[in-house]
Amino acid sequence: MKKKSVNAYVLTFVGVMAAMVYVVTLFRFPLLGSKVHFANAVCLLSGMLLGPWWGGLAAGLGSALYDALAGGYDFINVLITFVSKFAMAFVCGVLMHRRDQEENLVRVILASVCGALTYVALYMLKTFIYQCFVYGYPMDAVGATMVAKLVPSLINAAVAVVAAPVFYHALRPALRSAGVWEKLRG
Repeated sequence: MKKKSVNAYVLTFVGVMAAMVYVVTLFRFPLLGSKVHFANAVCLLSGMLLGPWWGGLAAGLGSALYDALAGGYDFINVLITFVSKFAMAFVCGVLMHRRDQEENLVRVILASVCGALTYVALYMLKTFIYQCFVYGYPMDAVGATMVAKLVPSLINAAVAVVAAPVFYHALRPALRSAGVWEKLRG
């Protein structure tokens, strides 16, 4: 049985993508009563470039580090962020990584949509659980809070779904011509 090792390119790229997620999360701009950022797009990009497991790790680490160091969140919220961002990149990476269809624009967009909606669903589930069971709010207040949080979440998801394929199709040829793409693919 042949033992598979992780190459230095993959580990380095995980660190780079985690750092990009962290930094991009710092920059937000207001739009329609929400704060839009490109962090979710970079999380999706991590799944596209690195695959489900390594991309999920990069997305989860970058987002969790932001929450822990710059967001001021407690350990439970940091852990929830890690899991939900990991899941977003994981779903995107699973749908992207068929070697014969990585250049298919429809597959790239579908992977982005499914990954972004995974995050929105997990974020809304977290909101529901916290509102109902942690804070004990009545259902009408929970519903109002969920609607108020759903709109900005969907705006960020739409931004990510538009931006991630653009970033992917801009980076992949550069990585391929530099000889890095094949090393990331194992």
